[in-house]
Amino acid sequence: MQKRNIITTQDYFAELYVAGLLANAGWNVYFPHRDKGMDFIISKTGTEGKEIIRPVQVKGKYPSSDKGDKTTYGYVGKLNQIHPDMVLAIPFFAANQPGPALFVAYMPFSRIKIHSRGYRCEPAAFKNGKPIPRRDYKQFFDHSGLALIENPNWNTY
Repeated sequence: MQKRNIITTQDYFAELYVAGLLANAGWNVYFPHRDKGMDFIISKTGTEGKEIIRPVQVKGKYPSSDKGDKTTYGYVGKLNQIHPDMVLAIPFFAANQPGPALFVAYMPFSRIKIHSRGYRCEPAAFKNGKPIPRRDYKQFFDHSGLALIENPNWNTY
């Protein structure tokens, strides 16, 4: 039971951490009354005066201290809900260190692939005990990733 409580606490922390980053970037954040899949919805008035609305799911990555090197690293598993304009936010944390994420990937639905365990989105690698953004995915991390969410063509990246 203790391990499940830690995982639940980490999930909440990851969700609120990402929501805070989005709010700091000017997004309005709306939390659902029931958690059926999407962790929250964000909205913002775009540069053309049109409202941008994106559903968000957050899947935090908390590596164990004995995790080995991997060429791809990210989220593999079930997504209870999907949407073509969704954001899959993946905050990558350091092994066994509480505190803020090292970085966050903001991934469009077009970069989420079907997998035998549900879905797969692995924009990072894992080397020498820590996650690192993969070269071909750097545009989706941190400030540049936040900026891409506002693009009307978000779901085609």
